[in-house]
Amino acid sequence: MHRPKMILIDLDGTLVDSVPDLAFCVDAMLARLGRAPRGEAAVRTWVGNGLERLVRRALIGQLDGEPEESDYRLAHPIFLELYADNACNRSALYPGVREGLDFLKSAGYPLGCITNKAAQFTEPLLKHLGLWNDFGLVVSGDTLPRRKPDPLPLLHAASHFGVAPHDALMIGDSVNDVQAARAAGFGIVCTSYGYNHGQDIRDARPDAVIDSFVELRELIGQD
Repeated sequence: MHRPKMILIDLDGTLVDSVPDLAFCVDAMLARLGRAPRGEAAVRTWVGNGLERLVRRALIGQLDGEPEESDYRLAHPIFLELYADNACNRSALYPGVREGLDFLKSAGYPLGCITNKAAQFTEPLLKHLGLWNDFGLVVSGDTLPRRKPDPLPLLHAASHFGVAPHDALMIGDSVNDVQAARAAGFGIVCTSYGYNHGQDIRDARPDAVIDSFVELRELIGQD
């Protein structure tokens, strides 16, 4: 693989398994609304397009479709209130992430975190898990006018670091990351785990798929 001059990394489903916290908040929200819980397995197939989309999916119990707008307007603030107190309580780094980030830093790669999660939840999660200081730039879902799969966050990061898109690499877990990277002219590596609505990420045809961040040492090297 072409050695990049900058690496951008997605957060949820790539660095961090945040579904346990999200599922807790979904079920607590539904309980307040007098509805049955959905459970972690279902929530795991719904995440990846922002919290608003997750709340809408939770209300109807499926990936596609829309709830009654009045139901959403009632549910969304409840979810945000719950998540503000539970963004970091059950989330954890995936195995190999810490080792992989340490390698990337030691190899001198400028690193950015590009996520669709709102900034009010991104910063506490990164700090709680000891990731905040790993990144020279963090772009959250509400930092810019558009978010992934739009290429704007990736191009913004490339400009920040002074790197041409063809010298940049995105690491993510979903088709959103693949689409954003392709539109921006980046290379794209995806994790085999993470959140892609139950679909095999290989179907999106990234440049490479890894099972662990420790594989980055062999994939892109140091020289």
